[in-house]
Amino acid sequence: MRILVVEDEPALALRLQQTLEAAGFAVDLAYDGEDGWHLGDTEPYDAAVLDLGLPKLDGVGVLGRWRESGRTMPVLVLTARGRWSDKMAGFNAGADDYLTKPFELEEVVYRLRALIRRAAGHAQPELACGPVRLDTNSGRVSVDGQTVQLTAQEFRILAYFMHHPGRVVSRTELTEHVYDRHFDNDSNVLEVMLGRIRKKVGAELIRTVRGQGYRLAEPDAP
Repeated sequence: MRILVVEDEPALALRLQQTLEAAGFAVDLAYDGEDGWHLGDTEPYDAAVLDLGLPKLDGVGVLGRWRESGRTMPVLVLTARGRWSDKMAGFNAGADDYLTKPFELEEVVYRLRALIRRAAGHAQPELACGPVRLDTNSGRVSVDGQTVQLTAQEFRILAYFMHHPGRVVSRTELTEHVYDRHFDNDSNVLEVMLGRIRKKVGAELIRTVRGQGYRLAEPDAP
């Protein structure tokens, strides 16, 4: 899953990036409102972490522009402003959740996982397809009850499929949602990762749909 973090404090932005990447997310950073608005308006993110007190364009303005242009990704607002009126302004602009500084970095991870899961239509933290289970809270993946060890890249790819079971996902869509904006789309890294995932969770789970992309399907599905 790919996250946009818009935060003007470099130290906090770096800590957020490191924490989110360690939790299995691909992360892009923006340090001001104009850059954050542009990235969020042109790149396909699964969620965004947005500070309100930004230079050039404040967070409420960024969020309002995203929503006006039809961007629907979940947005978690971070701010030092604790007044209810400030929170209400964020929610009115289209925020999905809110954290007041200071906060625990781990809480950001849990809130983002919940927002992404619910946006994809999943109420429970555990996602299942055939014998495969993925716990979005712990990041644990198991097959027939046995834990499977995945790399961060492998986990992001499998998680995207598990959030969108049964749907054909093109190669372009997959790379846009599991890698940051600096990924080389011409490389064969994705195909290598898919091969490794199939060996670990079952070759029939992720099907190749000729000329279209890939699809996560139950083992006995057509």
